[in-house]
Amino acid sequence: MYFLIAGVILMLMKYLEVGFAVDLSWWWVLSPFALAVVWWIWADTTGYTRRKAMEKMDQKKKDRIDKQREALGIKPKGRSR
Repeated sequence: MYFLIAGVILMLMKYLEVGFAVDLSWWWVLSPFALAVVWWIWADTTGYTRRKAMEKMDQKKKDRIDKQREALGIKPKGRSR
């Protein structure tokens, strides 16, 4: 996501001729988009995206169970010292 934001900002700066981007080649201005594609390919092939999604779902499930137990007056599982 950060690569896309940087790419859009650089592209607008180059197009509107603002700041240091005026002197940059279009290859440098558009390179964050290529880096975003490389990042997405890496994240999908290594399972990073799926792993993060699973961790998020597991945390939501744990939070929901803890909330239901608290509503029933049962202490949530885990260490309580």
